[in-house]
Amino acid sequence: MGFREKFKNADHALTFNDVLLLPGWTTIEPSEADVRSRVTRNVELNVPFISSPMDTVTESEMAIALARDGGLGVLHRNCTADEEVEMARAVKRAEALIIRDVVTVSPDSTIQNLVGLMEEHNIHGFPVVDGNESVVGIVTWRDFRLAEPGLKVKDVMTKKVVTAGEDITQEEAKSILHEHRIEKLPIVNGQNRVRGLITMRDITLKGTYPDAIRDEAGRLICAAAISPFDYDRAVALDEYVDILFTDVAHFHNKNCFDATKKVLDNVSAEMIVGNIGTYEAAEDCLTKLEGIAGFRVGIGSGSICSTSVVTRAGAPTLYATAQVADAIKDYGSDATIISDGGIRNPGDIAVALAVGGDCAMMGNVFAGTSESPGRLVAMEGRYYKEYYGMGSAAARKKRYAQDRYSQPSKSVNEGVEGWVPYRGNVSDIVSEFVGGLKAAMGYVGAKTIPEMSEKSKLALVTERGSSEINPHDILLPGPNRKV
Repeated sequence: MGFREKFKNADHALTFNDVLLLPGWTTIEPSEADVRSRVTRNVELNVPFISSPMDTVTESEMAIALARDGGLGVLHRNCTADEEVEMARAVKRAEALIIRDVVTVSPDSTIQNLVGLMEEHNIHGFPVVDGNESVVGIVTWRDFRLAEPGLKVKDVMTKKVVTAGEDITQEEAKSILHEHRIEKLPIVNGQNRVRGLITMRDITLKGTYPDAIRDEAGRLICAAAISPFDYDRAVALDEYVDILFTDVAHFHNKNCFDATKKVLDNVSAEMIVGNIGTYEAAEDCLTKLEGIAGFRVGIGSGSICSTSVVTRAGAPTLYATAQVADAIKDYGSDATIISDGGIRNPGDIAVALAVGGDCAMMGNVFAGTSESPGRLVAMEGRYYKEYYGMGSAAARKKRYAQDRYSQPSKSVNEGVEGWVPYRGNVSDIVSEFVGGLKAAMGYVGAKTIPEMSEKSKLALVTERGSSEINPHDILLPGPNRKV
């Protein structure tokens, strides 16, 4: 094939700006649309929204908030393995009826040590156990907040401890907590050894978030990002998370495949691999990697990603989603597709679902919320939050995300740093996006997300047409106003 043939046979790498959903015959109202969708074979989300594993987007607070609203947060890995495990533990502890991962203290521990544990784990009460791991007391913040640092736990703890067995129900636990006017109820076995902990706060929260996604034990679903080359981190996280996401800019790589096989063989969590962007990449994953649950697709589309500028390589998220969806269909797989990058509004999500996506992963959208870990600053009378790409200089300074990008590009930044407008709470964003997605489904006439890919039709839009469908010929308020 001559070099000129490369142009003749070139694919059209369409982006969200290049297409429109065509309105179709509908028998439903937007309020009737069902936005539930699979993220893996075994986990269904009540809203198809996932936050990106970026250190200015998703830590435990974001993961907890999204899980409570029916979505999913993927913990970032730009930290030590211990720190990521601790974030996962925090998510699992957030609303568990029985907290199994209980932090205990010795009667001979000092108040100074106790304060350190409280700050490290963000816990305000601890069962006290002796050398045989039997419960001998309980100590809470109220017991030691005014105590001298050198005092021992046994000097301030409550020695008469109300406990319960492992077969206790939620209603029974609530009754005991109310009867004894206590906040924490240690769960013990026949030898009086701690096997769990129930708190009044967790029981109260159970009825607060009806859309929350939970595991079989009633704990919030948790996901975390890993490098396929960090086997020890994957194994450590496997004890706490339900889903692992490989976090690689270009996963279609022999070394990535070889490393991922080892992880797949030794973890119980479902694994989503990526990022990939072509039919051939999905085909190789499906035929060479046994047991993958889904794909994270899209390369170079993120608002803070400069990969396609620096390297001129990429696969826009819309294009990548359609490519991978065809491969999954052709091979009869039930793997899922997470469309990742470049999504700014509910319409973009609707288009991704129309070409075979199952869920949308977003960084920019969630970076501006209260629950993101980015710094909040005021500039020119407005609030903004810090946001940068995982290939940026700021992220790479932390070292832990260095291997997200290929070895040759480590000397080149593949992301930028900046600020995004503050957008309020995650729940407000989720509500806004659910409303927009349901409206789009109403135009298509799709009652469910699977119907979106079956019924929807797309039309191509020219660059001038793209300008026309945006608000125009009007003076808009605010610092970025346009005419």
